[in-house]
Amino acid sequence: MNPTVSLVMVSYQTRDLIVRALTALRDTGTGVDYEVIVVDNASADGSADAIAATLPEVRVVRLAHNVGFGRAVNVGAELARGDYVLLMNPDTEPVGDVLGEFVAFARANPAHRVYTGRTLRQDGTDDGRSVFALPSLWGYFCFAAGLSTVFRGSRLFNPEELPGLDRNRPTPVPAASGCLLLIERALFAELRGFAPDYFMYSEDIDLCHRATGLGATPVLVPTARVLHIGGASSTSVGKRVMVLRGKTTYVRLRWSGSRAAVGRALLAAGIAVRAAGARLTGRAGYWREVWAQRRTWLAGWPPLAELPPVVPVPPDPSARSARSGPPA
Repeated sequence: MNPTVSLVMVSYQTRDLIVRALTALRDTGTGVDYEVIVVDNASADGSADAIAATLPEVRVVRLAHNVGFGRAVNVGAELARGDYVLLMNPDTEPVGDVLGEFVAFARANPAHRVYTGRTLRQDGTDDGRSVFALPSLWGYFCFAAGLSTVFRGSRLFNPEELPGLDRNRPTPVPAASGCLLLIERALFAELRGFAPDYFMYSEDIDLCHRATGLGATPVLVPTARVLHIGGASSTSVGKRVMVLRGKTTYVRLRWSGSRAAVGRALLAAGIAVRAAGARLTGRAGYWREVWAQRRTWLAGWPPLAELPPVVPVPPDPSARSARSGPPA
């Protein structure tokens, strides 16, 4: 009998975090039948071995190269057997029965087809990172002019982060974060998964954009909650550069040529203003370092042919025979 939910989690250099996350999920308990598939992006910290040793019921797929988030999820989703595919970051921990809350809401509200929950800080407050607006020229103009920073709590001047959204009730949203996302497996297959053009960031925005085109309505399920440590795999400058590469890839793929050019110019202007401000005030060089790498992020992610190939590592027969518990 197939499970109701297939949890697909991507691992990269997060050994302790992912073991902690999956152990917490198992120990929290749920009435939902589920399977867990971990796709390890060629971690060098022993993530895959630690999961196999600690949680033998988890199916671990080892990749020969780090192929990024979306393409790794696609590998796991191809093996999924559940009615729904659930994505969770390895730097999260469930608050209550997150699977049960998702499934109950999805079954009662099947027309949405895409569902997200609330990602919380350690103090229990919402970190605001589970839902977003779709990118827009107005949003990028507000970023370029500094309005989204000065008026961060304004829905008008900071549209991307949806400030003021009531996160305590079910609410349709434009886009959901891949940090915590439930989607019908049939819809994920119809979309052919995440667009492979992304290495990291904005692939979830892209997925929601395409899902909406097929009639889905992403929705926030406030009772499905996780604690989110956040940023475990990236340095701050490195993460910002990757986020910007994702943004410029999105506008390249989904906007017209002229609109995309304006969008990239506005993003560049916003970084330039922040870098200039940092130089004038003598503050640390975060924005100046990001600006120095503008040729990289303005180009977006490279063409698919230049990205690392998706090559699973064949399982080690001796390691499999030595494992205890049910087969993966």
